[in-house]
Amino acid sequence: MRAPQPTSGLKPARPLGGVAAGLAFVLLAVLVGAIGQNAARPADFAAAASDAVAATGNTTTVEIRAEGMRFHPDRIEVPAGDRLVIELTNGDDRRHDLVLANGARTGSLPPGETAQLDAGLITGPVEGWCSLPGHRAAGMVLTITTTGDGAAAAEEHHASGGSHAERDDAIDAMADPGESFQPRDAALQDSRSSRVHRITLRAEEVELAVAPGVRQLMWTFGGSVPGPVLRGQVGDVFEVTLVNDGTIDHGIDFHAGALAPDRPMRPVEPGEELVYRFTATKAGIWMYHCSTEPMLHHVGNGMYGAVIIDPPDLPPVDREYVLVQSEIYLGPAGEPGDLAKMQAEAPDAVVFNGFVSQYAHRPLAATAGERIRIWLLNAGPSRASSFHVVGAHFDTVYREGALTVGPGDPGAAQVLDLAPAAGGYVETVLPESGTYPFLSHSLVDAERGARGAFLVTE
Repeated sequence: MRAPQPTSGLKPARPLGGVAAGLAFVLLAVLVGAIGQNAARPADFAAAASDAVAATGNTTTVEIRAEGMRFHPDRIEVPAGDRLVIELTNGDDRRHDLVLANGARTGSLPPGETAQLDAGLITGPVEGWCSLPGHRAAGMVLTITTTGDGAAAAEEHHASGGSHAERDDAIDAMADPGESFQPRDAALQDSRSSRVHRITLRAEEVELAVAPGVRQLMWTFGGSVPGPVLRGQVGDVFEVTLVNDGTIDHGIDFHAGALAPDRPMRPVEPGEELVYRFTATKAGIWMYHCSTEPMLHHVGNGMYGAVIIDPPDLPPVDREYVLVQSEIYLGPAGEPGDLAKMQAEAPDAVVFNGFVSQYAHRPLAATAGERIRIWLLNAGPSRASSFHVVGAHFDTVYREGALTVGPGDPGAAQVLDLAPAAGGYVETVLPESGTYPFLSHSLVDAERGARGAFLVTE
């Protein structure tokens, strides 16, 4: 197989006609993230109580369990004027805390631990939540009401939530990244010399460029989005050491492995590690991703990658590229992506290999008459992909473990359509020199940045 040629120094591709400016979505979202203030003293809460409610002198004690990304119970009723004491037990397999809107809070509780929280004098509705990133938006909310004050007021208070400030660096999917921009290398490397693959993946939380002039705090495997591409053959053994260098718990799930998920996919605390070992028994391009809840937040904020297991007797081609489609959901500057946008499926961008329209400005190289294989993975987390190369036919299509179009067939395919987490490859021969744009033919996503080009020379 001939080595893929470098893509540096190529002329920019002609932009796709009619592609609109990038979109910036501003949605109401609940406030996600740690609350930076110190806990106030219970006496302070009592001093701030409404004069309209007299202290009863009584104390109400309630036991609450955090489990399954919920508080149980998630609604408690306290006689107005009582002091409230909450005994919080973490019954989950990951850390949680409880923060109340009046300032009272527990520390971060490891699995199995219990903490007592003095919530002070309760004179009206109070909202509480878990402050770990994404947990509140995922549903870890506690509502405290007082006897006789009406549940409707508490509901209105609870529903109001918070909102994220609009960023002033909205994504422009047509913007040129500048002369110094270096795209992610899409050429697929051959790592099949060994039948045992020992890999260390570090969960790292880093700020990355996702579009010209726009940066986002991403959760990553190995400091990049997507994570490194792994490759092997049927029967190969993968021994992956996951090291959590982040500030919150992360995990990993390899779709290429078939095994009980209980232990290898468990959350890993910051500073800890686990070894995930599996044998690749089936061919395909498989997704790996963070397995920690809320999974939507972890995957939507960059924790995914591809494992390619070659089908037996895969013929050589002149060039191989790998493209991972995914979505970008901007959060406030310096913070992770907005989970509320992810839940609403309102991406700010859809991209190949982690950056808006990068291969439109730095096209992938090819020579007329060469056979090109393009591996595709749709990492989502939510939108489908419909990969198309303008001016080309796919005479070979491999989708989710099956060759659906092959050499000698009278027909060909125009798209490779992939649901979230699905993958495959297509092959084509670009017949003459020129610029061949590629895109997701879900055109709204092409306009959001899921586009690029091949620059073909004689």
